[in-house]
Amino acid sequence: MELLKKIESKTCKIGVIGLGYVGLPLAVEKAKIGFDVIGFDVQQTRVDLVNQGINYIGDVIEDELRTLVKEGRIQATTDYSLLEAVDVVAICVPTPLDDYQQPDISYVKASSEAVAEYLHPGMLVVLESTTYPGTTEEIVKPALESTGLVCGKDFYLAYSPERVDPGNKHFNTKNTPKVVGGMTEDCTAVAAALYEQVLEGKVHTVSSPGVAEMEKILENAFRNINIALANEMAILCDRMGLDVWEVIDAAKTKPYGFMAFYPGPGLGGHCIPVDPWYLTWKAREYNYHTRLIEIAGEINNSMPEFVVERIGHLLNEEAKPIKYSNVLLLGVAYKKDIDDYRESPVLDIMEMLEKKGAHVQFSDTHIDGFTYRGKRFEGVALTEEVVASADIVVITTDHSGFDYEMIGEQAKLIFDTRNAMKDVPVIHKLYRL
Repeated sequence: MELLKKIESKTCKIGVIGLGYVGLPLAVEKAKIGFDVIGFDVQQTRVDLVNQGINYIGDVIEDELRTLVKEGRIQATTDYSLLEAVDVVAICVPTPLDDYQQPDISYVKASSEAVAEYLHPGMLVVLESTTYPGTTEEIVKPALESTGLVCGKDFYLAYSPERVDPGNKHFNTKNTPKVVGGMTEDCTAVAAALYEQVLEGKVHTVSSPGVAEMEKILENAFRNINIALANEMAILCDRMGLDVWEVIDAAKTKPYGFMAFYPGPGLGGHCIPVDPWYLTWKAREYNYHTRLIEIAGEINNSMPEFVVERIGHLLNEEAKPIKYSNVLLLGVAYKKDIDDYRESPVLDIMEMLEKKGAHVQFSDTHIDGFTYRGKRFEGVALTEEVVASADIVVITTDHSGFDYEMIGEQAKLIFDTRNAMKDVPVIHKLYRL
């Protein structure tokens, strides 16, 4: 196969559609080993930043990006006609949920149609966006074959789910194992050969795109369900007067049959709280209801409300109502040491507290400010005065950059939803989730 030869010699040109948390790191890794890469995005701002060598994604090193741009290995554009010149296309676009918790695959459809317009014999197309089983075969393949070209004969099509864990210090795009499932054996072989050239992680091939799509949902449903169990344990332990963190620490001493998951103020990000609902939606086509996934989602989605209720109870113990109280939230990002607040449960907590009349401030070592539902929020510097003036300090994200010793000294009342204060001396009052 001619494309295999181009991949092995690194002479094929690669296109990456979507320059977000998945697409940009993937484009950089491909360019670093010698491929010429064109990044496509509908956002002109992203395109301009990439072409200036300016990074906006945590998992990308800006010096590497700048060097690759200067060397001509990476360029970005909004002009999809440049797809005509590429040999390989990776589709890394968002797959959000709509208002009815149903998959919004409009970005996948639009990207597939854009590729179809410039599809040519010998091209490889790989979908990386997380989606429901059947998307590659039912949506992408028909769009590409509308050109008259035949999948597996004239072009290659595969699915390889992204595995990005923002903020992970050990695993990144480069060294995380990759799953690949093609529409045919040749499709799988060509796609696997590409990733074997680019990545250090092992490439695991499966029999079809559907298997690869389902395994990605399984990964995130597994975490969703186990976090829901930890959250339910936290709620019950609170009622029983037990420390859920001590319970988990004790349970994880068992060297087999137990894996520690931890409670928190709710789930955030684009993966764990979103992806399992793709399967829930698709399962209805087969007259099946994914009861466990749905219950887990309900538990996790209820955690912001539980946190607000706890805040109310703790303030009440101090003879203070939520209304007019000064509440300081530490962390808006959905996860430790990142700047991503997509689907962050802290946004719901802020909104609920404000509706109850609280005066809410936030501080985040990675986020200075943000816009949510048309309203602008600006963070405050985490000073002794700010901490001491709060009626309650709520640790909602356990960023490493917070001065926890100062918080322990200055805060009158602390509610720790992340167990960040576990080993920190506290002068006044500390409560944990």
